[in-house]
Amino acid sequence: MTTSPHENILLDGTLLGQLRDDVKDIFYVDSIETPRRAAQGTIIFIGDLLMQDSEAAYDRIAERWRARQYTPMLRRYKGQIGLIAQPGIVTPARSNPWINLGLAITTILSVLFTGAVYECQCMPQTLPQWLTGLPMMLAMMAILLAHEFGHYFAAKYHKVAVTLPYFIPLPVVSPVGTLGAFIQLRSPFKTKKQLFDIGVAGPLGGLIFAIPLIFWGMASSTVTEIYRDPNNPSLLEGNSIFYLGVKYLIHGQLLPNFDAYRDLPIIQKTILLVAGIIPDGGGSDVFITSVAFAAWFGLFVTAMNLLPVGQLDGGHIIYCLLGEKARVLGLVLVGIMVLAGFLWTGWLVWAFLIFLVIGVGHPPPLNDLVPLDPGRKILAYIMIIIFIIMFMPNPLQIL
Repeated sequence: MTTSPHENILLDGTLLGQLRDDVKDIFYVDSIETPRRAAQGTIIFIGDLLMQDSEAAYDRIAERWRARQYTPMLRRYKGQIGLIAQPGIVTPARSNPWINLGLAITTILSVLFTGAVYECQCMPQTLPQWLTGLPMMLAMMAILLAHEFGHYFAAKYHKVAVTLPYFIPLPVVSPVGTLGAFIQLRSPFKTKKQLFDIGVAGPLGGLIFAIPLIFWGMASSTVTEIYRDPNNPSLLEGNSIFYLGVKYLIHGQLLPNFDAYRDLPIIQKTILLVAGIIPDGGGSDVFITSVAFAAWFGLFVTAMNLLPVGQLDGGHIIYCLLGEKARVLGLVLVGIMVLAGFLWTGWLVWAFLIFLVIGVGHPPPLNDLVPLDPGRKILAYIMIIIFIIMFMPNPLQIL
């Protein structure tokens, strides 16, 4: 066995020996490193597992090192396996559920107000006017609750510490009265299986409600003439392949059905409508109900969450498939977003947020040796397909 120079810590020989003795029946140590750029006190034992089941091995090591106030991590390292001893253990902080409740009530009122404005085309003042906002509020909250509690219950199933959902009210500014919701994880992921299950549960939960609601809302919406009027501009919500297909199934035509596009082949028309390229002149489009608009927003938010970058839901999924290579894909996508900013300026905002706030990379789980099983891999590819057909390149355009 060789030990590298003491680069980041003057090793306590007793502690080093204790940590190594704790795992001698689980992990064969070939060499030891104390990397300079790691947290002070970090030790990397390089070698191989003596157990075939890396999940069981990790749990045993974690239990033994907890008494030493160390957290283990398992990685592929220099052609071998690195058992990283990280000083400190995670003790999940308690959250205040009254904050979650207050934000939820405020968001309900915000969406109710926005739905009433959408339905009555006025500032609601009477109780009947306020009650017209109920359909949008119920539809929107059902989608958001299903999405966030999908994450929440998956985290609870895997015994990952998590907060209740934090809803984000935003009346008037947001077209549906909210910017969505999020949960906070208070402990790290242990394996890619945990990471995948928690990441995928949210979009699947939201879609369970958003898909039936978009069909129901679209069936009660009517097709009307549209034309350019600078004094009374129309808002085109934007298309995905899926949303365009829903409108075609219910109303028998690709919408918006611009006069300039009537004689184009269906494939060319589909590409132009999904890209959001608006020609001169008018045509016809569906005037969607508040329920359909809430469902459309749910589909839009789901697609944005499934962007395969950083720590978005799609970022969790793609990391489980590609590992560290997902960072390269994230950088490529940020570059594409910058270019797409010429089509929709919102992509510039997203590129900024991902690059500087969310991050293009993804931290590995504590035990990065456990691969996804075939069933989860199949579901991961299905989610990629869902992202492609739900993705809206050019949403919320003014006609």
